[in-house]
Amino acid sequence: MAFYIINILPNQLHYSMRKFMKMKNQILNKILVSIFCLSVIGCTDLEENVLDESLTGLGNADAISGAIAPAYGQISWTWRHTNYYGLQLLAADEAILPYRGGTDWFDGGKFMAVHQHEITSGNDLVTDSWNELTKNISRAVAAIEALRPLSESGNSEASGALYEMIALRAYLNMLSLDGWGIAFQRESSNDISVILRGQDAIDYIQNDLLSVVDVINTDKGPGRLTQGAVWGFLARLHLNAAVYRDPYGTPSFTQADMDKVIEYTNNIINSGDYSLSAEYFELFNDENNSNPELIFALDQRGVLNREHSRWAYWSIAGSMFPRPEHPSADGTDGPAITSDFYQTWVEAYGSDDPADVDARFYQQNTIVPPALQDLSGLTPDNDEDHYYCVVPTQFEMDRGILRGIQWGPRKGDDGQFLDCGDGTVRIYPVAQTKGNNPTGYVNHTEVVDFTNDGRLHNTGYRCSKYQFSRTSPNGNNFSSVDLVMMRLAEIYLMRAEAKLRNGDAGGALTDVNTVRTSRNARPAQTPAALTEMNLDILYRERGFELYWEGFRRTDQIRFGTYEDTWVEKTNTDVNKRLFPIPQRAIDGASNVPGFLVQNQGY
Repeated sequence: MAFYIINILPNQLHYSMRKFMKMKNQILNKILVSIFCLSVIGCTDLEENVLDESLTGLGNADAISGAIAPAYGQISWTWRHTNYYGLQLLAADEAILPYRGGTDWFDGGKFMAVHQHEITSGNDLVTDSWNELTKNISRAVAAIEALRPLSESGNSEASGALYEMIALRAYLNMLSLDGWGIAFQRESSNDISVILRGQDAIDYIQNDLLSVVDVINTDKGPGRLTQGAVWGFLARLHLNAAVYRDPYGTPSFTQADMDKVIEYTNNIINSGDYSLSAEYFELFNDENNSNPELIFALDQRGVLNREHSRWAYWSIAGSMFPRPEHPSADGTDGPAITSDFYQTWVEAYGSDDPADVDARFYQQNTIVPPALQDLSGLTPDNDEDHYYCVVPTQFEMDRGILRGIQWGPRKGDDGQFLDCGDGTVRIYPVAQTKGNNPTGYVNHTEVVDFTNDGRLHNTGYRCSKYQFSRTSPNGNNFSSVDLVMMRLAEIYLMRAEAKLRNGDAGGALTDVNTVRTSRNARPAQTPAALTEMNLDILYRERGFELYWEGFRRTDQIRFGTYEDTWVEKTNTDVNKRLFPIPQRAIDGASNVPGFLVQNQGY
């Protein structure tokens, strides 16, 4: 197999990947997709979108970076908001995406069906997620195949890259096991995968990880797979092993599994390579690549067209313009926090507003002058003089869970931002301009559902966890915010859970409080230490710390709440813990009898 490659030092892979992915390499893309179709079985279209429109970057060859760039580069598309990320988010109790105003985000009902656990094997959100994930597995296999002979010939750099690709294959197979209950065992792109389930799948993934954990790099940063990330994957695998062995039953957590979780998380915590971030939201800012809490992240530093801010823009109001220097940057009025998930914060803090006592819930960045805070009698039709001025590049919208009326720049009839005449822009209460809502301000309400009133464009508290990147002109490309896949707080919480399931409530309490009290950059909002610990509290704390990062569905299954009811979801069928294998994939594999067997209940 031929790969286009670049002449650049291996420790500069970030730039190597960018150059590689700027090549309009239709031949390579077709080869990789063909491999996927022949070995995974399930493709319907051999044409793949190119990763960038640029034709530049074809220099001298570096076979190592040229081999691994497609596999690393595909991860962000696997985790795209309308692929695997959206599938995980909307299937859980933390997010809901209604048919906004009867005009936006219907998309054949796929988002609503996932939220209601009424999914069919033809659901496009499931199919797209499957396609991107299996394509990513295929790319990892292709990289392994290209690197192995170089490694066997004594090339140490190739060996290091090979270990990363084996770890990546294991990680991607773990995503497949988590979502569909299967893993793909394959060593060669010419082979048809062996479909593994249950303990066989666990063993295969574990063996891949164990084969590289002691030899993989320890110092290439969060944008590459390192020993810390592999330890983290092993901890996740053992933490969820009881579910993966029997996805439809009541999980039976073994002490042996929990001991392994503690062992691997101890390795990470005791390594001294990582530390908790004092400011919670700095974890999700531009330039977070250097944040010492990150263990594994999708490296996005504003170079490649496909580096996106979609995790940031998907939820925020369509009438909000988070970057006054970029007139086309706005939100989409996508998913909102469910009232059920919001109430977990309310129940935890009682009479205290969670924004006042938990730095993870909210960060106020739009400081409205006191004289402007009273909006009595005002509407967008009569508030022309009700604004304050900000330098465009210094405006920053609020972060966390957004409630009520928002403030931001406003455009005039000419489509340009209203300014103050001195190079600054006017910051107003945001006017509702998108959708068919009544005229007024964007006012996010707690209640959001699939009714006519509950699905209006303003309904639902929004999640603004990720900063809208300053290098992204529209949220769709050129982002500089790395997408966080693993960080130290999760490691502490996994260790806490393993300790608790092993009977060590005191040790679990200490670990949870270590995470809570570390968020002390804003002392008044630093979460207070807890005084007791049980599974309900730990489950709640995982929700507070890791919300909207793609963990909640898996947590709900492990903690036994996935069959509960929440807003617009009443289905209690345990078969819905796994997603259906797309019918197109099963049909595509029909020439190999029994290759893909549909998950039960579909």
